Amino acid sequence: MAVTASGLFIATFRDVLDTTQLAIDLDLETHKIALFDDTITPNFSTDTAYAVAPYDAGEEDGTGYTAGGAALTGTTFTEAITGSLVFDADDSSWTTSTFTDVIAGLIYADVLAGNNAIALIDFETAASTVAGTFLVTWTVASGGGVWAWDLTP
Repeated sequence: MAVTASGLFIATFRDVLDTTQLAIDLDLETHKIALFDDTITPNFSTDTAYAVAPYDAGEEDGTGYTAGGAALTGTTFTEAITGSLVFDADDSSWTTSTFTDVIAGLIYADVLAGNNAIALIDFETAASTVAGTFLVTWTVASGGGVWAWDLTP
């Protein structure tokens, strides 16, 4: 069991683009990020939602954390890099927190009844805090944001 990569959830994006027409508006500020330890094993093809296996266990439960995570604020979904769509948000932080071995953040659509999983962000190294600030700084290597899709060859 382990988190080994970041990724977007296939079932969610398939439902956005097929006849299901799932309404995921990435500009909304109703999406959340929930923090998890390394006991989860993500499957980007079959995982569907927050509070559904494997995201029904392993969620952070330390001081300063509320189950379900924190809202993403300042969200944008634009062509911020020529030929690429970029999803960005204000940095996420939990002040005066005491967390142990946080390895990943699950971004999900909290406003939808299904709490549809959007992305899992692998922090690559487990992090902990003791009465401090746990900060997630959103910057992808290609130029900023939570993630970028290069849509041009």
